[in-house]
Amino acid sequence: MLNLQEIPRVKTISKEDFVNQYLKPQKPVVVEQLTADWPAYEKWQLSYISEIAGQKIVPLYDDRPVDHKDGFNEPHAKMKMSEYISLLQREPTNYRIFLYNLMKEVPSLRNDFRWPEIGLRLVKQLPMLFFGGENSKVFMHFDIDYSNILHFHFHGMKQCVLFAPDQTPYLYKVPHSLISREDIDFDNPDLDKWPALGKAKGYITHLNHGEMLYMPEGYWHYMKYLTPGFSMSLRAFPRRLSNLVKAAYNVFVMRHFDNFMRKRKGQIWIDEKNERAVMDTHKRLGIVK
Repeated sequence: MLNLQEIPRVKTISKEDFVNQYLKPQKPVVVEQLTADWPAYEKWQLSYISEIAGQKIVPLYDDRPVDHKDGFNEPHAKMKMSEYISLLQREPTNYRIFLYNLMKEVPSLRNDFRWPEIGLRLVKQLPMLFFGGENSKVFMHFDIDYSNILHFHFHGMKQCVLFAPDQTPYLYKVPHSLISREDIDFDNPDLDKWPALGKAKGYITHLNHGEMLYMPEGYWHYMKYLTPGFSMSLRAFPRRLSNLVKAAYNVFVMRHFDNFMRKRKGQIWIDEKNERAVMDTHKRLGIVK
């Protein structure tokens, strides 16, 4: 089993306490009642989203392995929102909506939440939404822009596993990407096959309706929808200069280089990166397999 500790929880928190206890030291926290006075707390259920956005065509992603033919964040399918929500409510599905600015399509949703005064300069043009069905998973990754993230969950329950950036050497990071090996089962990892994971120390929590998880800059995260539901992320640019430089490299260099190599070498490039993730990790840690 992974070495995970529960993420601290508070019911409410002042701006000063959030900054001093979590933002500055870059530690995660769950705030349980931050949304209690939002209209979204009562309104944001799947049925409500289907009612007001049912005709919108939404991009869908599943858990298939990365293929060289896939573009960066290219969806695997598209569907009307009403049809997708009916699917979520009817049966388990691997289809997820990922990093979708639904509020651009349905501006009235902006009236349902309030920008938290919590000590972060949030990017107000980017309130992104995420949807998933029962037992659907978001592979272990970190975000390309190293943002500080306020992650709010609605309708049901979601499991979140986090690792700080200093745990990267143990997570089988795939070179020139933002992900770990996709064939690792982070619910029940095979530590004989992936021994470096036994050295990693991380965090876990289960988000309920209306709760907010703070994820610091560059934190790895693996998400699993325990029930159908959806989440919203509010973001703030990294405060640390080193992370801002890494974000710029990822956006302007790394992803373009990776796309170029996929076109040039095809699936061989993907396979080589996956092999290197294991070889480099074990070599760096002195693990003989």
